[in-house]
Amino acid sequence: MNKYLKMISSISLTLLVWFAWSYFTMGSIESWYIDLNKPSFNPPNWIFWPVWTILYILIWISFYLIWMKWFWAEKSKVKIVYFLQLLLNFSWSFTFFYLQNPLYWLVNIILLWLIIIYNIILFYKIDKKAWSIMIPYLLWVTFASALNLSLYILN
Repeated sequence: MNKYLKMISSISLTLLVWFAWSYFTMGSIESWYIDLNKPSFNPPNWIFWPVWTILYILIWISFYLIWMKWFWAEKSKVKIVYFLQLLLNFSWSFTFFYLQNPLYWLVNIILLWLIIIYNIILFYKIDKKAWSIMIPYLLWVTFASALNLSLYILN
């Protein structure tokens, strides 16, 4: 597969998850989410969209760097972990904004945080740039985990 096809494939997959995330998120921010009791460190609603847009771009770049550097056909563990991370990211939005079940979103984000760490470790072994690009994502999900725990306790 040539590098342009890899770039298009990798960005398409990441954007697909981002659009699905957006679908479940946007309708609930101004309705259900607005009525939750929030901790004092809860950021304003408008910040989530640009932050997640940037994070999904970074996730895509990281994935693309790994794919360009590595022969994927023989390394299924890295692919599985990466795709699991995307799936957990999407499912968090689904459990939080659609199911609106505090226990589900808390468990989901803990699993997401753990799989991001594992993904970063695997990427580190392949490409130093790719793993470092994932650090803002880990930091944001760490913050989101604290926020989720607070929302779980307060609601």
